[in-house]
Amino acid sequence: CTIHAHCTNKLCLSMIILFGVFVRYNVESDTHWVEHKKKDNITSDIENDFYFRYPSFQDVHVMIFVGFGFLMTFLKRYSFGAVGFNFLVAAFGIQWALLMQGWFHSLDYNDGKIKIGIENLINADFCVAGCLIAYGALLGKVSPVQLLVMTLFGVTLFAVEEYIILNVLHAKDAGGSMVIHTFGAYYGLSISWVLYRPDLDKSKHLNGSVYHSDVFAMIGTLFLWMFWPSFNSAIADHGDGQHRAAINTYLALASTVLTTVAMSSLFEKTGKLDMVHIQNSTLAGGVAVGTAAEFMLSPYGSLIVGFFCGIISTLGYIFFSPFLEEKLKIQDTCGIHNLHAMPGVLGGIVGAISAAAATKTVYGDEGLVNTFDFTGSFANRVPTIQGGYQAAGLCVALCFGIGGGILVGLVLKLPIWGDPADENCYDDEIYWEVRQVFFFYFFFITFTDFFFFFSIKFSQGDPPVKLVGFPW
Repeated sequence: CTIHAHCTNKLCLSMIILFGVFVRYNVESDTHWVEHKKKDNITSDIENDFYFRYPSFQDVHVMIFVGFGFLMTFLKRYSFGAVGFNFLVAAFGIQWALLMQGWFHSLDYNDGKIKIGIENLINADFCVAGCLIAYGALLGKVSPVQLLVMTLFGVTLFAVEEYIILNVLHAKDAGGSMVIHTFGAYYGLSISWVLYRPDLDKSKHLNGSVYHSDVFAMIGTLFLWMFWPSFNSAIADHGDGQHRAAINTYLALASTVLTTVAMSSLFEKTGKLDMVHIQNSTLAGGVAVGTAAEFMLSPYGSLIVGFFCGIISTLGYIFFSPFLEEKLKIQDTCGIHNLHAMPGVLGGIVGAISAAAATKTVYGDEGLVNTFDFTGSFANRVPTIQGGYQAAGLCVALCFGIGGGILVGLVLKLPIWGDPADENCYDDEIYWEVRQVFFFYFFFITFTDFFFFFSIKFSQGDPPVKLVGFPW
């Protein structure tokens, strides 16, 4: 559709102009790094932040483009849209995020330029993650242009709520349970509520998986599961904070897998496992431990968080998803309410309790100051007060997600975006060139009579060659 081409071209041109006007390299990525090293007595290039952050950045990048993309390929006829539109949203979103987050966090007031480095790239990926989570609720029901508009507003809202939570309230949220998951999930759910389709049953036959699509989705699950410790620790403070965040996430994820398998088997009538639960609920522990990832949660505390997340998320898929659609009129394609929304809220609560319960006995005097950044204008803040601000941060994420989602949903409801008809949802053929290929498999029966290109058994009533075709 020409509207898609015009939209992407205009966005691309806009990004080029805005980057040309506002964006420059920061001191660690500029050629003046050599002079900076001499001035600050830095003896080695290893001190450049790139070498500390790039491994985590690459892990997060894989999660954004491979993990999220393949996790959504479970629909039998929407794999192109899942991976391809995920690619589109992420590619546009990281550019807009570098600008929006840059204006809030990296603006040099001396020259009015945004100075970017490796940490900006990680934060841009985090910002995009919120929009990709929202996409999960809308998967198969919106056009590419609607996704770009959703991302445009979503990144803007994210940058504002992130600034309020992290800078104004001074809440801690290393893994983004509040800022990323809670906001992104309720943003997408609110949009889905506004865009409710009463006749979506016309596409019901496509709203499901087949064997091979579930296998591809499981690839996304495994990439996300393996790299989630990097996600939660990527922008944590160097040293013990980053180390602790990786350990806490690692343990919470492992615990969630066991609980999810147990709950899935327990609540299925036949006692078998449901692949939907294994693909999604096994990741919920990484979501919930995000806010408290760098806190002294303790190893057993991380296991407890993962344990409860496995229960909440799996039961959500079994009982709450049908309730959302039937009673609240929210059509949540991927079940983001169970993977991101409820675990995100739980993560915010865990973070608030953990912060309020922090003591000098456990953290030490300097450890307490370092973990919660009790410096400058926040030097007099105590853990109990910090817990209150953590809870306030969760409320901000909910308000921005729900309120922003409703407003953006009203914009997306306008009949100008080329969205698919009810009977064409969950189908790649609306926006993609889908080539129908038929592979023909010969069943060769090998015996002792003749051997040419294949062997044929001659027997009364048997055809010499069995030719069977399978649509792929």
